[in-house]
Amino acid sequence: MRRVLYRETHSSRAAVSVAAAILVLVLAAYGVLESGVHAVGQPAWLIEPQVAAQRIVDLPAGISPLLLAAIGAVLAMLGLIFFLNGVLPGKRARHLLAGAPGEGLPAVVVDDEVIASSLARRARLAANVTPEQVMVVVSQRQVLVNVRPTSGIPVDQDRVLEAVRDELDQMLLEPAPVPRVNVTASGVIGA
Repeated sequence: MRRVLYRETHSSRAAVSVAAAILVLVLAAYGVLESGVHAVGQPAWLIEPQVAAQRIVDLPAGISPLLLAAIGAVLAMLGLIFFLNGVLPGKRARHLLAGAPGEGLPAVVVDDEVIASSLARRARLAANVTPEQVMVVVSQRQVLVNVRPTSGIPVDQDRVLEAVRDELDQMLLEPAPVPRVNVTASGVIGA
């Protein structure tokens, strides 16, 4: 059960792994092709293997510094993408709802958009505003509720925060995000 929950809450690295494998496969196939063409005495398609090896050994010579910097930047960026993909956790925008007490394992995976919708409804009712006046952003560790009050009608920020906390407590999310409420100074006319 834990493996299933982990797969549902964390993104797969298969796409990046396949991209890296295809890149290595294409480079290796090209190297074999050039070597095979050279072995049968035909001219190289792009560059002969000995010439390519010699240019790599003599690399700073014969290439403009601007082109060398561009190639280095592209390779560094690709390396950084592969490195970060391997090191960072790769969390999806999902939370676990805790199962019934005593079961030990959470049983339901919920998308953060569903959680945001539920919290927006609860904040809207507590603030007494329309749905367009409430925006909720849910991340792994935080819930941000933005409320635009109706002009001339104040919104009790503490009441909205308490309503959002109550909804979060009923959901029993894992990991439990910390709610924050922002009430804008300018209101909406005629809502």
